[in-house]
Amino acid sequence: MPEKYILTIDQSTQATKLILFDQHMKLVWKADLPHKQIINDQGWISHDLNEIKNNLSVLFKMVLKRISPDQLAGLAITNQRESAAAWSKKTGSPFCPTIVWQDNRTEKLINRISYPELVKTVKAKTGLALSPYFTGAKWGWMLLNEPRVIQAYQNNDLCLGTMDSWLIYQLTNGKSFKTEPSNACRTQLMNIHTGTWDKELGEIFGIKLDDLPEIVDSNAYFGDTDLFGLLDEPIPIMSVLGDSQAALFAQGCFNPGDFKVTFGTGSSVMLNIGQKLPDNINNKLNTSIAWSLNGKLSYVLEGNINYAGACITWLKDNLNLIKSPEETSNLALSANPNDRTYLIPAFAGLGAPYWKPNMKAAFVGMTSSTGKNELIKATLNSLVYQIVDILSEFKKLFPHVNHEIHTDGGMIHNQYLMQYLSNIAQRNVKTAAISELSAFGSANNAVHYSKEINYSTFYIPKMDPRDSNFYIQEWHNWINKLA
Repeated sequence: MPEKYILTIDQSTQATKLILFDQHMKLVWKADLPHKQIINDQGWISHDLNEIKNNLSVLFKMVLKRISPDQLAGLAITNQRESAAAWSKKTGSPFCPTIVWQDNRTEKLINRISYPELVKTVKAKTGLALSPYFTGAKWGWMLLNEPRVIQAYQNNDLCLGTMDSWLIYQLTNGKSFKTEPSNACRTQLMNIHTGTWDKELGEIFGIKLDDLPEIVDSNAYFGDTDLFGLLDEPIPIMSVLGDSQAALFAQGCFNPGDFKVTFGTGSSVMLNIGQKLPDNINNKLNTSIAWSLNGKLSYVLEGNINYAGACITWLKDNLNLIKSPEETSNLALSANPNDRTYLIPAFAGLGAPYWKPNMKAAFVGMTSSTGKNELIKATLNSLVYQIVDILSEFKKLFPHVNHEIHTDGGMIHNQYLMQYLSNIAQRNVKTAAISELSAFGSANNAVHYSKEINYSTFYIPKMDPRDSNFYIQEWHNWINKLA
């Protein structure tokens, strides 16, 4: 009997990835194709949905050269969250480019509706602070500014979805229009108490609930796909998880108090709090849904850092300080240990737990001896300070936070960054041995498999707690001065 495989799509911010796992959840093949980051002179960030679909079609053809179609048991999906797509119910064709999660164009719209009672209602129902970051405002902007979206809304020919529901719609040739809670909860249109779309929230952004996908369990049957006509016998889509929640699943963070830090373009610091919402939902963090499995919702507290890997890309592409991200660890280790330069990485404001959307980025505390190495060190340090501030908020809301930090993502190979995280947080840090963790998590969910990942490196604190507190306090002082 031929071995069976789970095919997994990881639709990330930078690329479309296709990963093949065997029945023991071993990664046996992967490939990816990047898509353009469309950035205009106002800093708006978009993706071309047709380019993403074409890339996926190419990747499907590649994998079917490696295995026969009858070896595919099913498909799993993990995806960038909060990005907003709009397309035709009739044809499946997009009406406009995706508004990417990083995009801040809805700031004026948010400011216009941010009166206290509404802000309180949104937070109470969604667990999320009213912000340009989330999808509802992005769709609201489309319905005010994109002529084809406006026309489709009037003609009842509009589908509004995050990247998961766009992929499902395309893969099933329009037969399935579904999403699940880890993605739906990030739109600011889902009531996290009920797990359903909320009419009042829809009215805030001018959105009809009929234009949104059906919310089902994260391990539900999402429809069948023939991979754009490449299979004679369709396979089921068996799992969908937003990328951060998929990484939490992969790390085995199933118990309340377990948490992980994902380092991607942005960074997600996520804590499992079990099946009960916190008493104080009006806090400085995002309260979201981890997943819904077999009808049972699990909740998380999350702090999102907008610029993590994107800071390193900025050092490389905009400042030309490095040629590759891999250089940053050794350069930071070579920096003057007494230099007290800080980067405030507010390229799109600062998110949780500060919520300062109008703050601008700045290097502060420089002296005449500050050079390239010190700027690189300050950039890496800024990620750590933000993570530690989020952990402090976790402890205020949930007393039993695990002492270990589970980490994943491309930046975990940066030894300087991981050690500094351990030093400042005063916690042990474990780095995942596999890089495709979100894909691994969704594939595990597809087959109800609880295989634990291996960890490649462990870091323990090597800094006096008094020094750690000093650096955190100095970071807070700069934030307060610039706010």
